[in-house]
Amino acid sequence: MRSCKNCLIPENVPDIYLNKEGICNLCDSYLKKDGVPRKEQPVYNWKSDLEKALEECRNKGEYDCLVPVSGGKDSIYLLHKLKVEYKLNVLAFTTNINIPELAWKNIRRAIEMLDIPHISFSPSKKFYTKLFRFLLKNQEERGAVYTVSYVYAPLFEGDAIKLALEKKIPLVLAGYSPGQPEPERMLYEFSRKLICETDWTPPELYNTDIFTKEELSYFFNPKKYPAGTGFPRYLAPFHAWEYSQDGIMKNLVKLGLVKSQKQANPIYTNYPINWLLMYSDLMHFGYNPYHPEFSALIREGKASRTYWKIMTPVVNFMIRNKILLGGNVTSSLKWLGMTAEELKITKPKGAYDPVF
Repeated sequence: MRSCKNCLIPENVPDIYLNKEGICNLCDSYLKKDGVPRKEQPVYNWKSDLEKALEECRNKGEYDCLVPVSGGKDSIYLLHKLKVEYKLNVLAFTTNINIPELAWKNIRRAIEMLDIPHISFSPSKKFYTKLFRFLLKNQEERGAVYTVSYVYAPLFEGDAIKLALEKKIPLVLAGYSPGQPEPERMLYEFSRKLICETDWTPPELYNTDIFTKEELSYFFNPKKYPAGTGFPRYLAPFHAWEYSQDGIMKNLVKLGLVKSQKQANPIYTNYPINWLLMYSDLMHFGYNPYHPEFSALIREGKASRTYWKIMTPVVNFMIRNKILLGGNVTSSLKWLGMTAEELKITKPKGAYDPVF
């Protein structure tokens, strides 16, 4: 399988084409003829808006901002930026589902060093187990990572919005790196229509008899709140700030916010179930579903090409053979009471997307 000589994206990713020089169509459109990256105009507006939002959020609620924290490099570094550099009154928040112990060590270390209050919410494991099983047996055509992540993410994003409303916090600030989540869901900010008007419950879940009304009520729904409710803004600061994956990892170790380079590495702090999702997509599509995301960071000079050229085949080998960190494939299947043969694509594209 060939891949782009510049960003490493495989040619079997949908809508990817390599020219005779081995450069993909995305790199070709991103670069000018002289090889200089195109100017990303929206970022400059986002920077200005973000600075204004961070100034205006002060003293509006019990805290200035709420930060969902997973224990990965970006959410930990975001805590530091907001508390130390911007001197904001920050509340950290974690939805405690499938977070590995290494990530928990990062969370505990960072909130203690930064002296930031932290709330952890542990929702029903029975519901999440049932949800993951259903989604993996009924994936939409974009595969397991897309299906599970874009039903699971709205749950913990909704948890954060609910907590912000409870404590009258005007800003929720997420540690999403550029390219996360899917652009149709967020580019720098969740739309006001999505937060203020849209029921986040995936329509396809209504069409089954698997989930109770109480379980479906876990999804955020602004229509349940009184008219005139002031909903928080939900922003991704790393979409606006200059971003370097390697720089953040090195700074976390230098600042002592994580114990070692390993604990700053997204490969090690990944949700255990994510290894199962990657396994499913590798089996169905033949490439790692996160490859387009990392290729975009490489293309834009925000991640190391050399690092991912080495690590991507290593990660894929671990997943396919279920060894080392790839052992999470086996343990996740055991947790869910599933077999690999039950990982199936049965739904059309967009089946679980909220109705905007």
